[in-house]
Amino acid sequence: MTTDWLRNPASLFDIRGKVAIVTGASGAFGALAAQVLAGAGAKVVLAAGNAKALTEANDACKALGAETATIALRPNTEADCDAIIQCAVEAFGGVDILVVGSGLNDPCPVTEMSLERFEAVMDGNLTGAWLISRAFGKVAIAQGRGGKVVLVSSARGKLGHPAGYTAYCASKAATDGLTKALGCEWGKYGITVNAIAPTVFRSPLTAWMFEDNEKANAVRAGFLARVPLGRLGEPADLAGPLLFLASRASDFHTGHTVYADGGYTAG
Repeated sequence: MTTDWLRNPASLFDIRGKVAIVTGASGAFGALAAQVLAGAGAKVVLAAGNAKALTEANDACKALGAETATIALRPNTEADCDAIIQCAVEAFGGVDILVVGSGLNDPCPVTEMSLERFEAVMDGNLTGAWLISRAFGKVAIAQGRGGKVVLVSSARGKLGHPAGYTAYCASKAATDGLTKALGCEWGKYGITVNAIAPTVFRSPLTAWMFEDNEKANAVRAGFLARVPLGRLGEPADLAGPLLFLASRASDFHTGHTVYADGGYTAG
């Protein structure tokens, strides 16, 4: 590797012109990821099942000046995953970055949870990630120019939870395993595979935890007692790790889960 980057270390994070696919692009993390990559100059393919929310997420990316394409599919089947990847190939000529932002949580005590509900969480968080990663890998390997895969794990992949998270915790622990296995398998192709594992960060789903009222204050205080940095996460706290994992700055990092959690899992 040349040392030209020493004159401009920020160039290590340059993803201008790269083709990025984001699944779950209408969700809290997926929409954020799409905007971060769009703002950094990538060409972004947004995939999600909610057509209306997908349009809104796409509009936000276009407002940042990005070239975009959309496909109203989730990575639920082999055919849908192939279609998502093909959308990127047809729109922009190839693939460079995959961010798997799609997922599912369905808290329920294990004794009350049906097998169907358990399988739905596992499929949404693990099988879908495996399917879309496989589809991406087939094209990326054939291209011969490397690539970046960023999965979404959770602090719950490392820690348990008392509120009916047996499916979610299991799926995210398996996501960490998938990250390691793919990182090992695809290293020879120059494809890095890593995961981001957040805790609570500001989004439409968690806005209530940031409010100043009795319920929110009590829940927040209990949670923050375990967070060394003493605050909840903000979108920018995820943007930095994402850009690192999507750029050549992370070319020697693979198979890792990066905990963007304020130190929550360190204790």
